[in-house]
Amino acid sequence: MGNTFGAGDDQLYLSNGGTDVFVEVLLLAVSGLARCPWEHRFGGLVTLQDQELMGRGAVGFDLAEIHWGPTAAQRDAAKQFVLRTIGLAGLRYRWELLGYEPPHALAYLRRFREVVTAFEPPEIEPDRDVLPDVSELGCCVQHRVLSPVACLDGCLFCRGSRGEAYGPGAGSEWR
Repeated sequence: MGNTFGAGDDQLYLSNGGTDVFVEVLLLAVSGLARCPWEHRFGGLVTLQDQELMGRGAVGFDLAEIHWGPTAAQRDAAKQFVLRTIGLAGLRYRWELLGYEPPHALAYLRRFREVVTAFEPPEIEPDRDVLPDVSELGCCVQHRVLSPVACLDGCLFCRGSRGEAYGPGAGSEWR
């Protein structure tokens, strides 16, 4: 069982282990770059790809299910943000938090860049927008990464590195 990230038939298919790596490196980059509401919402979508929260083999998204913006300029800015995020991840941004060297991460990022580059965001809003509301996001102060507010046991890195609950009420700091 695996997960797909893509646009229609143009997809990056990853095993569950590959998905963990892809999400971790993308989360570090998107958390470092996100500034405006759309960018934070895209970061929120990345946080929701955490298989510890959503289930193994139960994550992934189609770019066509994202509302990229009502104007051509907004859609282009959003797409460029996603490409910048992929680029920053490819520079090994904050990979020291991983605690390991992900052997295939650069190949995953290259393939996802190809998918995003070829994708043309639609002018109409999709029937189902997969981007979460900004109000549904928090930020782990320790790791400086976005995390779903509903995930009270810590960010992806708190849970992954500590193997214990880490969140509000467990001594962590959230904002």
